[in-house]
Amino acid sequence: MSSFRQCLALYGLGLISFVLFPGDVLAAQPKPWQLGFQDAATGNMSQITEFNDFLLILMTAITLFVLGLMIYVAFRFNSRANPNPSSTTHNTLVEVVWTVVPILILVIIAIPSFRLLYHQRVLPEADMTIKATGYQWYWGYEYPDHGGFGFDSLMLNDDERGEQPRLLATDTAMVVPVNATVRVIVTAADVMHSWAMPAFGVKMDAIPGRLNETWFKAEKTGTYYGQCSELCGIRHAFMPIRVEVVEPEAFASWVVEAQAEYAQLETSKNMLADASNLDK
Repeated sequence: MSSFRQCLALYGLGLISFVLFPGDVLAAQPKPWQLGFQDAATGNMSQITEFNDFLLILMTAITLFVLGLMIYVAFRFNSRANPNPSSTTHNTLVEVVWTVVPILILVIIAIPSFRLLYHQRVLPEADMTIKATGYQWYWGYEYPDHGGFGFDSLMLNDDERGEQPRLLATDTAMVVPVNATVRVIVTAADVMHSWAMPAFGVKMDAIPGRLNETWFKAEKTGTYYGQCSELCGIRHAFMPIRVEVVEPEAFASWVVEAQAEYAQLETSKNMLADASNLDK
């Protein structure tokens, strides 16, 4: 009983914190006692949130309507209130209504749903392209529009992560400029993965031997976290994604530094490969 009371108290505290401090609960990463989606950082995610809210209202209205009908039938047509039941077997009006109304509801849902799918799948003209490759169990990123440099992004353990959130901290991050349309080419080197960023409204499967593509346009600077969302092996839960959205000037400076840093890594790899070939 005491454990139940503790859980109830924790739930109450979480609900109060959500009401008093909604900005602290909804952020660019999952939070304890979070209700709803993370704050949208792209127009795509804003549309997803609006569509979800619309569906929630519609579902609630349908549920309450059906519940009202069931309560009415239970009291109006029970054996006491209606000792002589009707022998009616067909009612044309009722049959037309319960066929037409669900069709209209599905049409009302389909229109914004197809509009959202079209917005997600038709890629606009991109300002830059990034290739994200899933490995067991980390992500690799390449910047073909900025010299073709690439790097891996590995999860940090508790001793290394510093102020970054647990199980989401990485040693490097995908860095993009704010308000830039970013085309992301997604693939995998071994098994299926999925590149998912909740605040961007993006989730794209990474399949070996295939190139999938998605896009986003981050409208707010900051750090955003996601995770692989395709069951890919024993360390699936330890495959985080970190995206840094910065001002264009900061991005340009980072590109210069990254080109120098990761070019040295590529040179070292090539030297090791050449050495191994000479040994053979």
